[in-house]
Amino acid sequence: MTNIFIDGSSGTTGLQIRERLSTRTDIHLIEVPYEERHSEAVRKEALNRADIAFLCLPDDAAEVSASLVENEHTVVIDTSTKHRTAPGWVYGLPELEGQRERIRNAKRIANPGCHATGFITLVEPLVRAGILAKETPLQCFSLTGYSGGGKKMIAQYEDDARELLLDAPRMYGLTQNHKHLKEMKQISGLEKEPVFCPIVADYYSGMETVVPLFADWIHGDMDWIKEVYRNVYTDGLIRFAEDNNENGFCAGNAFAGRDDLEVRVEGNAERILLIARFDNLGKGACGAAIQNMNLVMGIPETTGLRTGG
Repeated sequence: MTNIFIDGSSGTTGLQIRERLSTRTDIHLIEVPYEERHSEAVRKEALNRADIAFLCLPDDAAEVSASLVENEHTVVIDTSTKHRTAPGWVYGLPELEGQRERIRNAKRIANPGCHATGFITLVEPLVRAGILAKETPLQCFSLTGYSGGGKKMIAQYEDDARELLLDAPRMYGLTQNHKHLKEMKQISGLEKEPVFCPIVADYYSGMETVVPLFADWIHGDMDWIKEVYRNVYTDGLIRFAEDNNENGFCAGNAFAGRDDLEVRVEGNAERILLIARFDNLGKGACGAAIQNMNLVMGIPETTGLRTGG
């Protein structure tokens, strides 16, 4: 039996991880009394008793919790932004080349950001294959459901007296300093951060990340890109979709409630759209965290996760 502790189990990601693990019979959840959840001593004891500990906390709190772990056998999976590009931490996107083995043997795993998961999934294989030069100045827009903003944003959108502006999609990250940019650049192997336009819309969950390309930016053509995706995404939670079955549309909530991710290539010979669709709470957060946990446990990585229609 694997002992699991969720530090920050009352937040959106922590609650989703807890829900997904609630029916598992191969793990034991370490519980901390609600009134003691802020006690550093109590949390430290739980963290060091765990075989695997999830940190579902704000960045600064995650840094503190990580520092409390003294048990050399405890594996820490941090869902915050804090350690995604930090030395000594393994980036938790198993579908990247060689990453599964690194995750299996890691003691410190940084769970990817939701927008970053879509962008890196689309871009990193093309940079590695030489189809995209690492100096290419990329753009990206990414549509997300409001659950990506956590409890506060969920409450705003679900308030009967909410403001009218929430009825329409809203772009944010206007200063181009979004917290995911650093990992988007570093993990993808790029020299520059992309121009990034995240958009939150009036639906609960689901994400659609798009990287537009001019054909003369790439070495090769659309068919080359498709072939790379076919060869790279053969297992795990990411798959390449050959056809558009939505009559020319591409809905952002198509993968809501699921833990897998779909990659597709649209456009024409001159202008190309790279598209990743997934759930910001699934492969963009807690589904990915559990996938990493499964790898550490040495069991099939999709165990207990939601895939398919």
